[in-house]
Amino acid sequence: MKQGNIRISSENMMPIIKKWLYSDKDIFLREIVANGIDAITKFKKLATMGEASEAEGEEYCVKISIDDKAKTLCVEDNGIGMTEDEVEKYITQIAFSGASDFLAKYEKAGGDGIIGHFGLGFYSAYMVSELVEIETKSYKEGAAAVKWSSDGNSTYEIGECDRKERGTKIIMHIADEEKEFLNESNIKGLVRKYCSFMPYNIYVNFKGDGKDEPLNTVLPLYAKAPKDCTEEEYKEFYTNTFMDYDAPIFWVHLDMDYPFKLKGILYFPKVKNKVELERGKVKLYCNQVFIADNIKEVIPEFLMLLNGVIDCPDIPLNVSRSFLQNDRQVQRISKYITKKVADKLTALFKDDRAKYEEYWSDLANFVKFGCIKDGDFYDKVKDIIIWKDINGSYKNLNEFLGKDEKQEAEQAEEAGDKDNKDKKDKNEAPKPDTVYYVSDSLQQAQYIKMFKDANLNAITCDTFIDPHFISFVEYKIPDKVKFMRIDADIAGALKNADAPEDSVLQEIFKKAISDDNVKIVTQQLKNEDVPAIINVEEYIRRYSEMGQFYGMTDGQLTKTLIVNTANPIVAQIKNLSDEKQTFVAKYIYSLALLSFKKLTPEELNGYIADTLKLLDDYAK
Repeated sequence: MKQGNIRISSENMMPIIKKWLYSDKDIFLREIVANGIDAITKFKKLATMGEASEAEGEEYCVKISIDDKAKTLCVEDNGIGMTEDEVEKYITQIAFSGASDFLAKYEKAGGDGIIGHFGLGFYSAYMVSELVEIETKSYKEGAAAVKWSSDGNSTYEIGECDRKERGTKIIMHIADEEKEFLNESNIKGLVRKYCSFMPYNIYVNFKGDGKDEPLNTVLPLYAKAPKDCTEEEYKEFYTNTFMDYDAPIFWVHLDMDYPFKLKGILYFPKVKNKVELERGKVKLYCNQVFIADNIKEVIPEFLMLLNGVIDCPDIPLNVSRSFLQNDRQVQRISKYITKKVADKLTALFKDDRAKYEEYWSDLANFVKFGCIKDGDFYDKVKDIIIWKDINGSYKNLNEFLGKDEKQEAEQAEEAGDKDNKDKKDKNEAPKPDTVYYVSDSLQQAQYIKMFKDANLNAITCDTFIDPHFISFVEYKIPDKVKFMRIDADIAGALKNADAPEDSVLQEIFKKAISDDNVKIVTQQLKNEDVPAIINVEEYIRRYSEMGQFYGMTDGQLTKTLIVNTANPIVAQIKNLSDEKQTFVAKYIYSLALLSFKKLTPEELNGYIADTLKLLDDYAK
């Protein structure tokens, strides 16, 4: 059996590299600039070690120049430079890494700040270029300047040139179909997108007249220690980074050195629209080099509702999503970020409850969505989820139910909790508390009034995520709480006394309404002012709404009309003529419908006609 070496032809490789090296073509500029930043970082480290000499007053920077007439885009650095042998090794042998070799040789210099791979990344230039040239001069004394050029096929030319300054210049001859990369504003936009936090100044079309402004910030705020950052700096960084001129409500500064390195700032933006859940943008960086927006394998999905910047050197610049999904370090980073956000929210809740309540309308969607998506996050924040009640006060579930879990536990332990023990012995599940909720304060105003008159309370659900969230909470703590909309069983909450059914009244209303989907019951309610109310069983309504959402049902519900026998008008109905009985019963039903839902055109027309008849009779 023979053995041999697999050979890869450069003629076959280059077209693949040109087309498929990166998913976004414009990322070539990030790669070329990052190589220049690496070259400067290497030289600075050598100078620190005494192996290279720095020129006094020299500004380390990367200069990008555009010549639309010559159709060239140039990126030049004053870093370490290359000898002819190094060009042959790191450029002509695809995927050899100058960064890796440098770190291996100068291990004592440390790897902080070294970004990527001068090798494969360089070839991204061919995604937009028909010819690429390199002019470079090494820092090594006596080394000749070198020029290398290739059209991206199998051949190249290399020889000496007359470059005087240390460093490297990449000259890209832009292809005709890629002329957009000869537009200065486009190039500046790419620099701001991919290179905005690189650690050395980056200039476009540098003039040298003292008025040049770098396009990047070499020390982004997230790289500073939290104690050294002011509130104004946090807000300014937010505005400049996200172009959002509404100040964030607060932020979390991430600063971790062990067991992994991670820095960043996550901002909680003001929510202009209560359903605005997709506007967040978390930018991911590696050593101040932009990688991507919102990589859910690194950043928990619910945190993408926020705006923020995260910089983690342990995440490679280019890596498959399947790798990220299975990498344990990435999973630890995700858990750390989740914990820090939960800690920040909990601290605010405990230390400044008034401010937390002030922020809640902006936080509610984020926190509830996070709980549904991440069980660990729910466990950390479940006790700081607050609800506004019908009196305008904020309470968490324990406060709403009037419970102190710690005190209850202590009392139960002291008393031996005999009753609960008996239930446990009989395998009886504890009965959950009922929490009534309002889903539409305007539509359900009559029900709210009845609750207030009876000194009862309910929570207000005012975001679109609430129907999903209350079901989620019930699933998490089924033995503690069940939710019922305020119109689901209000009679049970407001019933004044048990009284026998009035079959005569039931028949009058059944005949007047003539709808098989309406069940008629009579009860004496505490509030005499309301002649009738409508109830719909909570879980039947939820099931119907879900079916309607998915197109499986038409949304028709079996409603219960509760006729209040304590109401003076209802008490007189049986004394009226048959015609008036029918009219009054229908009108009472219409009033109950008004408090329950929006009327259909047919229902509204009927209500208006009856009202006009009343006005006509009154006018006579």
